Amino acid sequence: MGSTDAVPAGHAPAAAGPAEPQGLLDVLGVAAVVLDTKGRITLWSPQAEKLFGWSAEEALGRYALRLLVAPEHEDQVLRLFAEVMDAGESWAGVFPVRHKDGGTRLVEFRNMRLEDERGACYALGIAADQAVLREVEQDLALSVRLVAQSPIGLAVYDTELRYVMVNPALARMNGRPVEDHVGRRLEETLPFLDTESLSRTMREVLADGVPQLNRFTVGRPLDDPGTEHAWSVSYYRLEGPGGRVLGLAVSVIDVTEQHRAALEAARARKRLALIADASVSIGTTLDVDRTARELADVLVPELADLGAVDILDAVLEGRRRPDAAAPGSERFRALAVTTAYPTDAVRAADPAGQIAAYAADRLITRCVTTGRPVLVEHVTEEDLRRIAPDAEAAALLARSGVHSYMAVPLIARGEVLGALDLCRARNPVPFDEEDVVLAAELAARAAVCIDNARWYQNERRTALALQRHLLFRRPPQPKGLEIAYRYEPAHASGKVGGDWFDAIPLAGDRTALVVGDVMGSGINAAATMGQLRTATRTLAELDLPPAEVLRHLDRTATGLDPALATCIYALYDPHRRVCTVSVAGHVPPVVVRGRTPELLQLPSGAPLGVGGVHFEETAVPLAPGDRLVLYTDGLVEVRDQPIHARLDKLVDLLAGAGDDLEALCDELLAALRNPDEHDDVALLISRAGDAGAPRP
Repeated sequence: MGSTDAVPAGHAPAAAGPAEPQGLLDVLGVAAVVLDTKGRITLWSPQAEKLFGWSAEEALGRYALRLLVAPEHEDQVLRLFAEVMDAGESWAGVFPVRHKDGGTRLVEFRNMRLEDERGACYALGIAADQAVLREVEQDLALSVRLVAQSPIGLAVYDTELRYVMVNPALARMNGRPVEDHVGRRLEETLPFLDTESLSRTMREVLADGVPQLNRFTVGRPLDDPGTEHAWSVSYYRLEGPGGRVLGLAVSVIDVTEQHRAALEAARARKRLALIADASVSIGTTLDVDRTARELADVLVPELADLGAVDILDAVLEGRRRPDAAAPGSERFRALAVTTAYPTDAVRAADPAGQIAAYAADRLITRCVTTGRPVLVEHVTEEDLRRIAPDAEAAALLARSGVHSYMAVPLIARGEVLGALDLCRARNPVPFDEEDVVLAAELAARAAVCIDNARWYQNERRTALALQRHLLFRRPPQPKGLEIAYRYEPAHASGKVGGDWFDAIPLAGDRTALVVGDVMGSGINAAATMGQLRTATRTLAELDLPPAEVLRHLDRTATGLDPALATCIYALYDPHRRVCTVSVAGHVPPVVVRGRTPELLQLPSGAPLGVGGVHFEETAVPLAPGDRLVLYTDGLVEVRDQPIHARLDKLVDLLAGAGDDLEALCDELLAALRNPDEHDDVALLISRAGDAGAPRP
């Protein structure tokens, strides 16, 4: 039985007919011609017919000299033929040959003498078209040069996935010489890669012939184990002209720089997301402890495995710290401790609420004393003793795997409030300078919130101590705004209420205009009014938007008695000529433009003290000369008339009013105020001036 070559899957045997090229000789079209000693053609291959145009029937038995050689070359051919036949010398060269069509072809010859078993001699000529041969030679030379000099790593594997060829570029990428590759498998040469996955991909390409392009892989080469490299790898099946599978070609591009850039971009996006999350998550309340916990929760586990926030006790108590230039021990109050996972390391930190003194040699003390971050990329036993409160805590940190540490100062308005401590244990990557920058950014944001909360809590404690009615203080005349006001208490004995108003100058020539009304009467209502008025001034100076001020006032009012109050808060910017208004269950304001008053239909919200209410803001344009009228319900509410009728009357009075704001206050009180009413009245009228060209 004859043997049959296996046919690769997906390749059917060729049908009868002209054969496709099966190898390089067929691509070259190499022709074979045999001459006897007299120069007659005795053998003529099919390739000779294709090359010279003569069929075997036409060529066999004829003299090659007369068939193929031009007359002017006959002497030279006879001499060369004699050298081959008589002396047995071989000859090679390019010679012009006549084609059957009458033209001439340049053909490259290899001529040699043959002998049979009887001693008869023959001349064998092997010929190929010079143009085809030169083209193949050029292609081959180019391919060899490209493989050798290409910056792209190239390799050829056999069907058993053993290296057959490796170019210098790939050898450099792999960190091994070329000879260490040839004949070996992938796992033998590149153990630093996921060779199981790569080999699986290579077998798939060998089986189905579908290229796999730009497959990404990473690893640490043997010659650079400290750095992660990345490569883009493409796989192609190699086939012979007849479809026989020869092996696999692989191209490799080093994309380490792009990989690092992508990692840095991803890291930057993560940092931006963390900062954005911090902007939303930190400072949701004016509570120092809550704000500290929010800071720790943002940073753990995104940046650290363990985080703690410690505030200087003197700062919380409102005492003056010693001069930072004279370093000494510092007393800290722990506000928050957070871990990414359950760990004994948490027991090494001071529990929330505890006060501890740390000497000058401790890292946290150095951080708050200098006002600069402290970074220890790789902590030692000595470092742990300067981080932990005591030796036992240092041992806990060591057993928990803490290997990197940093402390970042909490600085607000130029004052060091405390420090943020961060540790890494399970996260194997040490902190670096970029981590310090990120932590410092978040610490700075949180420090302002903590300082605001500290300031507000101190002011709130002062306000809660007030049990007497605040005496009226004349508000200033702010830039770009003319103000007139009136306050009339209730006439009935014992019915002193909680109406108030205020005009609070702020940065940028802005002014906060406030009118409020505590529900109820008597000394409790007056005390509540004083506390809310103080809280309002404190919140206004924190530069919060109107709706945010009302939200915090709502929380403040829930702990007071009485707890409910209406309020309108208007923030006027004379440069933008806009007044931003937020309302908490209060009667609507009136804007007078020229002689045309308008009762503003604003979202009324709910009174302060209801709790958890969402307040909205409305931007109201105020051109120079426009007037804004704020008041309490004591001006318009009476027992015998509906409120809408009284509001209509107010609008009518404003339509016919003069330009004198003080006179207008008196006119409104005289026309609307009932002397027998058991409610006090607060009235605040402001007129926009010209503070210069509006800012964009």
